[in-house]
Amino acid sequence: MTEEVIKIKDLKGYYRGSFGVVHAVDGVSLTVNRGDIIAIAGESGCGKSSLAELITGKPIQLLQLEGGQVFVNDLSMYELDEEFIRKEILCKVIGYVPQSSQNSLNPVKKIKALILDVMRERIGRKPKNEPKYKEKVLQRVAEHFKKLGLERFVLEKYPHELSGGMKQRIVVGISTLWNPLILIVDEPTSALDVTTQQRLIETFKHLKETGIVETILFISHDIPVLAQICNTCIIMYAGKIVEEASMDDIVRKPQHPYTKMLINSIACFNPDGTAETKLEGIPGRPPDLKNPPIGCRFYARCSSRLEKCKENYPPFFISRTNNTPVACWLYEEGGDY
Repeated sequence: MTEEVIKIKDLKGYYRGSFGVVHAVDGVSLTVNRGDIIAIAGESGCGKSSLAELITGKPIQLLQLEGGQVFVNDLSMYELDEEFIRKEILCKVIGYVPQSSQNSLNPVKKIKALILDVMRERIGRKPKNEPKYKEKVLQRVAEHFKKLGLERFVLEKYPHELSGGMKQRIVVGISTLWNPLILIVDEPTSALDVTTQQRLIETFKHLKETGIVETILFISHDIPVLAQICNTCIIMYAGKIVEEASMDDIVRKPQHPYTKMLINSIACFNPDGTAETKLEGIPGRPPDLKNPPIGCRFYARCSSRLEKCKENYPPFFISRTNNTPVACWLYEEGGDY
């Protein structure tokens, strides 16, 4: 029997400010089971990072919960107080590596000082025997870092003395110190060269294989990276989920018109270096989420749109090819597109 780690029901999260109201996450429902490695993919601005923030129960400033529920390990996140989330949820149940996480390392502090700050925040008080506590903590951290291919000397370094890949692995290491039930990583391979990307992917695989982390929610716009590690893929567009299927089906047999165009926009090459398929872009631009359309949000860019798509947002239908949910009127009668 599968065990649900995350269950999200009709989640809505909007940014509110002088700029207006942005419907960043608008009616998202999904389930993550123990042992899953799930990808959330889509172009920039589709709501991937906002969804991750909402799952933690402590979203960034301006992003507000507007409706729906988030359950993590059977706990309703927005019925818990901040102190409980800080002490009992973050790090212990949810490990979170936010976007541009390398920038979270204080440039004027050594890595060990930063980690000790995190530990103090974690326990919510100053330890009684601080010298002994520091020694014990740093020994534990050094052992954990070694599993990620980081030697103890990095604890004595300042961030500017380390490469981008090392800094990213340090953030991942800090986020997994307590062996969280689920690790949420947001664009961890961005701004890294392909060799460093590959090493980081191997790090995530190692975390899973050794049981340090059982479940991973991997957020990225980079489909080729996701295909190397994830078993399931959720496609988001303009604040909504439009398709969910196995990673292999998303890459080889995409169903939603947006997913098809997204896959066709990725460069694929034959062994001899020639292009496997003609590279195609997605025409137009995403809708303004301050005033989202009432119908399908991909309507203006879709070459297969129907008249009803303009006025009615589609529910999920089951694709006959993949036997998976697709939010598209083209599948209303159980057909294929």
